[in-house]
Amino acid sequence: MTVLPAGTEVEYTVTWLQMTSCPTYDWPRLPSGPPATLLQAVHPPRWWFLTLYDAVGRDYAWEDGQQEPPERLQAYLDDGKNMYTLMREGVPAGFFMLDISKDDVTDLTYFGLVPHAIGQGLGTYLLRTAILTGWQREGITRMTVNTCTLDHPRALAHYQKNGFIPVRRGDYKRTLTRDRDTSRIPA
Repeated sequence: MTVLPAGTEVEYTVTWLQMTSCPTYDWPRLPSGPPATLLQAVHPPRWWFLTLYDAVGRDYAWEDGQQEPPERLQAYLDDGKNMYTLMREGVPAGFFMLDISKDDVTDLTYFGLVPHAIGQGLGTYLLRTAILTGWQREGITRMTVNTCTLDHPRALAHYQKNGFIPVRRGDYKRTLTRDRDTSRIPA
């Protein structure tokens, strides 16, 4: 087991990506397995967002949302954010959030699967659904997303495989606010 304790400074690279036209692939089919459904929350409550944020991001150092003052986080969620939760067998399997606060841009602000759902083919289903949902709004000229080297090791390649193109990179440092068990991160 490899654990980076809280207080450890880590270096990471953020990659910003975009696509400037709607992809031509069809709406994805849910992979075989137990039935699933996608539920939309137009004004997600802070507690629901934080529950999924932690379930998906705990292994990837998603920590900022947990530290945000409650009123500011709820105001952020209420400002043009649509959250979609993939439910399978009665529990969340993953989620994505679209920021539609700008008239011509949809930003995929959050995307991910909970650990028990990884490896079941749900990632491509959920990502393509997120992308096509983001392009449904009238007047969209661009869709954006960013990822970093603290995220799932295949995140960047997965975004590129589904039509996003890197447009910028930046190197950063952060101090972990909680222990990070890197042995739990899939290769």
